[in-house]
Amino acid sequence: MVTDMSGGPIRVLLADDEPLLRAGVKAVLAADPGLEVVGEAGDGHEAVAAALAHRPDVVLLDIRMPRMDGLEAAAELRRTSPQTAVVILTTFSEDAYITRALAEGADGFLLKTGDPRDLLAGVRAAASGGVCLAPSVARRLLDGLGGERLARAARARDAVARLTPRERDVLALVAEGMSNAEIGRRLHLVEGTVKAHVSSILVRLDAANRVQAAIVAHEAGLGVP
Repeated sequence: MVTDMSGGPIRVLLADDEPLLRAGVKAVLAADPGLEVVGEAGDGHEAVAAALAHRPDVVLLDIRMPRMDGLEAAAELRRTSPQTAVVILTTFSEDAYITRALAEGADGFLLKTGDPRDLLAGVRAAASGGVCLAPSVARRLLDGLGGERLARAARARDAVARLTPRERDVLALVAEGMSNAEIGRRLHLVEGTVKAHVSSILVRLDAANRVQAAIVAHEAGLGVP
């Protein structure tokens, strides 16, 4: 059973303004005994309030919702609930949505049209601090989102070159979607040391979270998609 750090199931909050779709996603999550849906919301305002009330491990946000959309809610959750992983779950995969979501600090971007197994794996990855991107979204990010791939790759290589050798080792494993605990086992480091390296990497790369750092790593040629 996949659990949160306290040993219980991963606590998930689901925000979507369409009750039927929300019920479908909830049913997929409920089929996994390691996940528990602790709250639901019909718009971004409700999602932020529910996150403060329930303190979930992961919040799944649709993009197009009334009053406050998912992208605005993601930014607000980063401010008010920084320990909660925020994942966009939507049918809209336009480049502008992807780039804005990640710029707002979202920990992942998944598609409702994807395989339910990708959703379950994504929630687990986000809860453990890993990278959580739909395969098609990851491919588009690696292709440069707008034809600037070469320039982005050069900037990424320059940024990665400023890291220490150990930080580059850690970053490569972050780019593979590993959690701090998994990286520690691979590199024979205690988890607290890995966490310190990740924090330093985020500062040096000017990255808001692990997803942004992983994108830089891939553009620089580290890790695997």
